[in-house]
Amino acid sequence: MFGYGGKILRVNLTQKKIEKQGLDPDMAKEWIGGRGFIAKILYEEIPAGTDPLSPENKLVMATGPLSGTFWPSAAKVVFGTKSPLTGGYGDSNLGGLLMAELKYAGYDMIILEGASEEPLYLFIDDDQVELRDARAYWGQGALELEKELKKELGESFQVATIGPAGENLVKYANINHEFGRQAGRCGMGAVMGSKRLKAIAVHGTGGIPLYDTAELIRVSKAALKHITSHPYFKRFRQYGTTDITDWCQGMGVLPTKNFAYGVYEKQASLAPEPMREKILVRDKACFACPLNCGNYTHSRKYGTFIDGPEYETIGMLGSNCLVEDIEDVQYLNYLCDDLGMDTIAAGGIIAFTMECVEKGVLNKSQLDGIDLSFGNVAAMKTILKKIAYREGNLGSLMAEGTRAMAQKLGQKSERYAMQVKGLEFSAYECRGAPAMLLSFMTSDIGAQHTRSWAIVQDMEMGRDNIEGRARLVKELQTLRPLMEMFGVCRFPWLEVKLDFGEYVKAFNAVTGFGYDKEKLFQISEKVWNLTRAFWVREVDDFGRKYDLPPERVYDPLPSGPAKGMHLTEEKVNRMLDEYYELRGWDSNGIPKEEKLRELGLAEVAEDLKKNR
Repeated sequence: MFGYGGKILRVNLTQKKIEKQGLDPDMAKEWIGGRGFIAKILYEEIPAGTDPLSPENKLVMATGPLSGTFWPSAAKVVFGTKSPLTGGYGDSNLGGLLMAELKYAGYDMIILEGASEEPLYLFIDDDQVELRDARAYWGQGALELEKELKKELGESFQVATIGPAGENLVKYANINHEFGRQAGRCGMGAVMGSKRLKAIAVHGTGGIPLYDTAELIRVSKAALKHITSHPYFKRFRQYGTTDITDWCQGMGVLPTKNFAYGVYEKQASLAPEPMREKILVRDKACFACPLNCGNYTHSRKYGTFIDGPEYETIGMLGSNCLVEDIEDVQYLNYLCDDLGMDTIAAGGIIAFTMECVEKGVLNKSQLDGIDLSFGNVAAMKTILKKIAYREGNLGSLMAEGTRAMAQKLGQKSERYAMQVKGLEFSAYECRGAPAMLLSFMTSDIGAQHTRSWAIVQDMEMGRDNIEGRARLVKELQTLRPLMEMFGVCRFPWLEVKLDFGEYVKAFNAVTGFGYDKEKLFQISEKVWNLTRAFWVREVDDFGRKYDLPPERVYDPLPSGPAKGMHLTEEKVNRMLDEYYELRGWDSNGIPKEEKLRELGLAEVAEDLKKNR
């Protein structure tokens, strides 16, 4: 089968059983790969009502047909599970070099099920697949362990690890790779930790069969020429995602003080130029990527090396917590990476907790002796470690996530708990960006920016109106997930405007499927509806209320370029109404039976009829 390794690796941690299965060609044609495979597996194989941290939950790792090829930036693998943070569908993609080794070993997907009693790690070297003892590694930091395993196994092995946060089931624990690439969102590391799987180490020496090698070479060369000749190529290659820090400040959308503001008066010290001058070691790229957007950095203040911080981390652990020194942000990033937790969620819940302290929702007796006030970096270092080990009342409470913490604290703290569906906001203040807010609201994993990064169009369409936002968001949510089904990074398309039609040509050159854009969009829409159906099945009262934002978005911004801007409940609900109609969902946001049947999801339609 062209474009695929051709095998699925099913690993039962309870039984210590490893099974190699053939990839069904019809599954490849119908679901493409990556998050398409994951949506299908999770819906069909996880029993309804499964506890996300129980052995019955599954963690799926899936590549796409372009993963590991020489198409530019073909560097993505996706992890998916029932999220312990949100209770619904969750996935998170990961760059670096891992996916190429997995494809070269001949595997398109790993399905992890059950749970071991003792710590293990998964060893894959082509056909040799073993579960190995990891008791000596349990308790180690994610970055520390990756270095140790590469030293032990060889540099040719690519390694994914969890840290203490995953071991201790922190609900937003992540999976780390390449000293700075993470499957960060939705608690992938917590599920891996619940299965007592400390790491995955992969080495492969095979190849990927291609339908039309000459055509793939042709379109890849053309794509590379477009990428490297684009006016923004040089700057993005130099600064990566940190380049938008200045832009967000200038637009008044930089999250500041738990999203109370959209500008930060100390932002200049977090800007890309000072960061590069102060801590950069060298640029760093994922597999087959000409953009090299990674920034490998060294803090002389702390002696730490990491890949990062990227923009999201700067926004969430920097301005959102009123931290002004880029070296402090780098070290907090390092702590999160080594402890194994999502920097976006960690920054979100720390800022939320700081505001709770400021407003008197939390008193001194509840703070375990920590002065968790805005800008207190020493306190942030302490609390990150307490969260990872679930130490004390505060550390354990914060390990549950912002939504759960707000529900427990009450006192109207929910209105400034910046989350949707339980997932903390990414680093964009949205009161002057209605499409970005709608993207957060309707994302199928919660408030995640990568599903529909619509904020630039917000500025172009006029920030004080909501017209056309629902259609824009739906269109982006249809195109963007295809990148994670193909197994590629979206940055060539997003940052240097590589036409999506070129991706279609590459996909067909690799697979021979002969699909046009409309066919691929139909498959993407099917995946989107299936993940929505997963939420409906797993959350008893799921509907519109789970798409609503925190009430803070109704308060006018107090300062900056977006001063006075805000949304109203009426506008938010109008956008949702239009979005639901475009999707073919009812007024409560539930996919209609006819829409599901139209997309070939008749069995899912029957399931929802039983569950509603």
